[in-house]
Amino acid sequence: MVKKLSRVLGRVYDFALASSGINVTQFAVMRSLARHDGEPLARVADDLHMDRTSLYRAIAPMERDGWIESAAGMDARSRSVRITRKGTQVLRKAVAEWDQLQHGLIKSFGKSEWSSLASELNRLRQCAAELESKQL
Repeated sequence: MVKKLSRVLGRVYDFALASSGINVTQFAVMRSLARHDGEPLARVADDLHMDRTSLYRAIAPMERDGWIESAAGMDARSRSVRITRKGTQVLRKAVAEWDQLQHGLIKSFGKSEWSSLASELNRLRQCAAELESKQL
């Protein structure tokens, strides 16, 4: 059920973000990069709960399109990224589109229901993380 909901919401958010030229995955990555400006990509991957290989694949088109610039990190195995002026413009437009859809969804779903759902999903994420750690 959660996976199905994720796919439906992904399509809805991709559609809402389409005019900014960014998809929902790129949007999440760009927001995380903004929070971790100049920090190692390993921190960004941790923030997003992604493995580094997936993150590197996700940022490649953003780097190609001039939204971000990468640099060598503190050691030979790490990289850091910063958002360019072009990337900031893309992200700013996308944030406005995201916020509009987000407010509409919350209004339609109900504020208290949204808050409860967010709380329960966070609890589910924590339960899954605990199970994952036991398997490793």
